[in-house]
Amino acid sequence: MNLDVDITMKRGEFRLSAGFSVVGQRTGVFGPSGSGKSTLMLALAGLARPDSGHIVLDGRTLFDSRKRINVTPEKRRIGVVFQHAHLFPHMSVTRNLFYGYKRIPEAERKISPDTLIEVLGISHLLSRNVSGLSGGERQRVALGRTVLASPRLILMDEPLTGLDQNLKYQIIPYLLRVLDEFGVPMLFISHSVKEMRLMTENVLVFSKGRVEDILPVEDLARKNMAAGDHSYTNMITVKDPRPRNGLWEYRWGDHTLILTEPGCEGDNVFELSAKDIMLFKRHPEASSARNLLSCSVLGTFNVGNRLGVELACGGERLVCQIVPEAAEEMDIRAGGSVVAAIKATAFGRVF
Repeated sequence: MNLDVDITMKRGEFRLSAGFSVVGQRTGVFGPSGSGKSTLMLALAGLARPDSGHIVLDGRTLFDSRKRINVTPEKRRIGVVFQHAHLFPHMSVTRNLFYGYKRIPEAERKISPDTLIEVLGISHLLSRNVSGLSGGERQRVALGRTVLASPRLILMDEPLTGLDQNLKYQIIPYLLRVLDEFGVPMLFISHSVKEMRLMTENVLVFSKGRVEDILPVEDLARKNMAAGDHSYTNMITVKDPRPRNGLWEYRWGDHTLILTEPGCEGDNVFELSAKDIMLFKRHPEASSARNLLSCSVLGTFNVGNRLGVELACGGERLVCQIVPEAAEEMDIRAGGSVVAAIKATAFGRVF
């Protein structure tokens, strides 16, 4: 996706003035409520007309006030997944799924329905009425309906906000699988740093109707850590779970991690607070921590009265948090070596 936007737009007392260019498959739009995220989405989808400026997607002009171009929503081929799954209540799951698919020319149907249904895990829902679906099932069906219309871009406007924690992290793997399987670019709108880190690569940061910054999602997490009393959370993707003496062993880069949580096939994602990683100058003779990882120090960054330490560990990266006094005593600096100690109980499953 190559998206170039420079628009101004007034809605009541609120004024959006957004100018940016982004390239990539998974871009986030981040900011507090009222910052302009949803207004931008409406403008991109053609559901609201900007006052001036232009919108160009992959070289095609969708809106240009000077040239008097304003492509209608149905011709923009931009799919939208809202916070609340707006399914047609009088239709079955199957009819909802195929609603957009049947309305585009056969030559433009790029998505295989059978493959999509398998990826989303909804084959058992096809004959059901949408009124009997759970929140997570409704969102999967809404996503399937959007993807089957073969959109050039998907806009996701806070699609996880209305779900409880368990449902939220059940649906994320489905979202990621669909995006990866079919190569559909996405703008993911949210005010959650955690959701941004799970779903996106780069982020547009909105504030008071303007784009304040464009940065990699990990830089957003570090800025958030430095801005207040937030600990950095490492997102750890591990594979190949195997039982080991009542615990579970996973492969993580060149290392083996020992966790208390059982695993499943494919990628398993866990979170690990930077506060839960202890550093040693050399390998301890004995420790209650089941994970002792030899790491290289990539660098440090200030976080108020604390210090963030970025580590390279067997082809993967970790961030831990210590006080400056400890860093000085241990002579922690870029290029140095340390051992990171992590308890098996410190990891929390995301999905």
